[in-house]
Amino acid sequence: MIALNLPPALPLTDEVFTQLCRRNPDLRLERTAQGELVVMAPAGSESSRQNLSLSAQLWLWNQQTQLGVAFDSSAGFKLPNGAIRSPDVAWVEKARWERLSPEQRRQFAPLCPDFVLELQSPTDDLVTLQAKLAEYIANGARLGWLVAPAEQRVYIYRPQQPVEIVQHPATLGGDPLLPGFVMDFRFVWD
Repeated sequence: MIALNLPPALPLTDEVFTQLCRRNPDLRLERTAQGELVVMAPAGSESSRQNLSLSAQLWLWNQQTQLGVAFDSSAGFKLPNGAIRSPDVAWVEKARWERLSPEQRRQFAPLCPDFVLELQSPTDDLVTLQAKLAEYIANGARLGWLVAPAEQRVYIYRPQQPVEIVQHPATLGGDPLLPGFVMDFRFVWD
């Protein structure tokens, strides 16, 4: 990941950022609340395999419950602090999603997902990801998981609670936000 600090004469407005993303579709880009452009390297094959497992499990649960909308790592969300972030896995409660106009849904949705998950790849800095999870919580996320496969550890973030660390969980439940959802981590640890 590289953070580029752009000169004040070149503000990274929503429109400029959107154009930059469209002209560089092979890059994963984010914008911080301070207006920095973040360029993320593509995930390695193992990280991609792990991320697909995590995304698919949330998607399948959501298809069965119809409680919200699930997203993969290609979705961008404009957070209340102005950052545009792309969590590896995200979920938005159905009522919140339906309040958005069709135009808002086509762009970077102007909201923070209710649930976010970040998967640490070998090139990701843990401290940077921890700050990102804290940012999600500060902007309205109700549950966040930071999955660190190398350590076989999950950091659990909730509003107004200390970060909980779970070592080598076989499964982890999302109640009460994600009722009945249980993430199976055997596909990540193996």
